[in-house]
Amino acid sequence: MFHWLTKELDHFLSKGDPRVAHLPLMQSPFPVAAICLAYVLFVKKIGPNLMKNRKPFEVRMAMIIYNFTMVLCSSYVVYTEIVYHWLQPGVSLTCDPVDYSVNPISMKIVYNCYFYFLLKFVEFTDTIFFVVRKKNEQISNLHVIHHGLLPFSVWWGAKFVPGGHATFFGFVNSIVHVIMYTYYGLAAIGPVMKPYLWWKKYLTIFQLVQFVAIGIHSFQLFFQPSCSFPKIFGLWIGSHGILFWFLFTDFYDKTYKRFASLSSSSSSAKSLSSSSTTCSPSITNLSDSNGNIKKVK
Repeated sequence: MFHWLTKELDHFLSKGDPRVAHLPLMQSPFPVAAICLAYVLFVKKIGPNLMKNRKPFEVRMAMIIYNFTMVLCSSYVVYTEIVYHWLQPGVSLTCDPVDYSVNPISMKIVYNCYFYFLLKFVEFTDTIFFVVRKKNEQISNLHVIHHGLLPFSVWWGAKFVPGGHATFFGFVNSIVHVIMYTYYGLAAIGPVMKPYLWWKKYLTIFQLVQFVAIGIHSFQLFFQPSCSFPKIFGLWIGSHGILFWFLFTDFYDKTYKRFASLSSSSSSAKSLSSSSTTCSPSITNLSDSNGNIKKVK
């Protein structure tokens, strides 16, 4: 049975795009899966345990450099996609088959897809900063699922369909990351930037919009029977849009709607506090133990 499964998997993987076969990590999904599992184990167990009896590391300058480097990397992905894909003749939002030729333009997109795939590993650094700063409350299930799943998920696209319809996911996601890492880079500078970061909550809204766009763009393939782009990858990409839409919606509701509710409760508590008696004690501290809602990516 195991031999048969191995043979079938090898046969399936042999159908991957030969243009990426020589690139590191592109031969098999198992090393990628192992790295993702190691990431989850480190950020949830090993890292916090190592930091348990240590003081938080001072990594502010490293965070600034990292975040703005990610802005540049994401901008490069967006630029390359615009110039070498969207501005090319014949490109369509509704049906965009992969160009499997080896001409310079199609190869530029292939390597851009691979670069985007590698960036998913680099983004593990987001969580590592949380670990070394002992911000364990920010290492949420949403955060870990999001970062831990994407390298494995993107691998299949980079392996089989590095171009065409599949690039919309990375293109839109990279636009979001340009904005997101700009925010986090500015926030890392310190309190002096706080007055200019009022748009924090809109990052999550922007992320939700991207997942809707990705879902629509992917699932509309099923209404294009003549389109040669593999429908299975439309389903694969679209299902991730749905998954992350639900996860981020839940996060948005718990973070911002609860925060608004707590703020309202706090205002009411202050009003009651000003006229409290022994029969009506002050409850101004009601929100103090619950109101410290942390933002995660």
